[in-house]
Amino acid sequence: MRSGTVVGKDFPTDFPTVEGSVYVPGDDGYGRELAGFNTASPHRPAVVVAARSAEDVRATVSYARAHGLSVAVQATGHGLSVVNEGGVVVSTRALDAVHIDADARTARIGAGVQWGRVIEEAARFGLAPLSGSFPGVGAASYTLGGGIGVLAREFGYASDHLKSAELVTPDGELRTVDAASDPELFWALRGAGHNFGVVTAIEIGLVPVTRVYGGQLVFDGEHAEKLMRTWAAWTRTVPEKLTSGIGFVAYPDLPVLPDELRGRYVATVSVAFSGTAEEGERLVAPLRAVATPLKDGVRELPYTDSARIYSDPPFPHAYSSTNVLLDGIDEDALASVIKAGGPEADIMCVLNVRHLGGALTRTPGGGDGGAIGHRNASYLVQLITPIEGNDSLPVARSVQDGLHGTLAGRTLGSALPFTFGDGERATEAQTRSGYEAADYERLARLKGRLDPGNLFRHNRNIVPATD
Repeated sequence: MRSGTVVGKDFPTDFPTVEGSVYVPGDDGYGRELAGFNTASPHRPAVVVAARSAEDVRATVSYARAHGLSVAVQATGHGLSVVNEGGVVVSTRALDAVHIDADARTARIGAGVQWGRVIEEAARFGLAPLSGSFPGVGAASYTLGGGIGVLAREFGYASDHLKSAELVTPDGELRTVDAASDPELFWALRGAGHNFGVVTAIEIGLVPVTRVYGGQLVFDGEHAEKLMRTWAAWTRTVPEKLTSGIGFVAYPDLPVLPDELRGRYVATVSVAFSGTAEEGERLVAPLRAVATPLKDGVRELPYTDSARIYSDPPFPHAYSSTNVLLDGIDEDALASVIKAGGPEADIMCVLNVRHLGGALTRTPGGGDGGAIGHRNASYLVQLITPIEGNDSLPVARSVQDGLHGTLAGRTLGSALPFTFGDGERATEAQTRSGYEAADYERLARLKGRLDPGNLFRHNRNIVPATD
């Protein structure tokens, strides 16, 4: 660990003094600081700065720009933007302040804060953030990417509720950006913020939600196709206050798993409804009628227990993921995907389908809704493949390619925050798929003006327009 001067092979020696810690390969703590939730493709940068203040970030970005070094950011490491050599990684996990303004229904959140902390703090005032399915995800990065939360159909994207962002832009300036101060950059931050600077804090709106009727219905896999067809028809009838998803996975026979999942192929419906429990019971009844669930965990919950709705695995692991956004659902095509990713697949697959629509289709107040692509999508289909060594990557990609081929007829594009594991293999075409064509060109022009040298390129990179 070093503070101030960094000495590393072929690395400039005039690194600025910072409040936080600075590591280079070989230092104790280098690997620990870079450890992330997705362990498939870890960073291997020339230097990592564990920032303790916005000034640390400003000094680091200024230094990187002056020396022609690329910059990547990591908080929780769910979607690593891999730096293999020569670049700088800014770790923001120590920027962990949270302040709730109950009267304004807002929260100011440091860039290293995870959703679980925001949920707990907001609940003290009868409020909730537009958080996602897993409380261990970084709140700032999630919001900058759009954010499809457990109540997304009622309240829209998390980025729709962004009030302002404090960030260090590629010129090394620390700025606070909102709709009035810089409308163009503020538009870009809501959906593509990772390309335009290092965000050190955000201010978001909160909603008056304390309880939800939600949880999981888990069925034996023999009912997978029937459940999928019932769920697909059901989603066409439910109100916007109900957001749901369906998942399919063949679990390995491991003792760490619950008995109802261990070694079984299961289908799971996850439900979140902000109405009354009585109304929720009525709405969920058609799903319960498909078969007797292996587990029925749908009930009224405090929002502080919203992690139960999807029950994502809490431990770091290696995985790759792809997804498609659909304009509607083709039950026959989806049945083929379910079969291809089932127990007979060459690699373990986790197939998830989320119901979109509702408030996700509308821009806040009818105005400019930020750089969110494909708001007209009705469903998101995501395929996750756990990775064990490089030998499994080609198999995973083959299965993922099959998903794209099968659902191509209804595909609008992709949701970039649900794509993991590509690292520096990510292509411009993949990034373009996350935006409307005109929006991507608008983003590229802004990137060309603010970051012509593409300082921030270790992400779903928007290539700066050169004209």
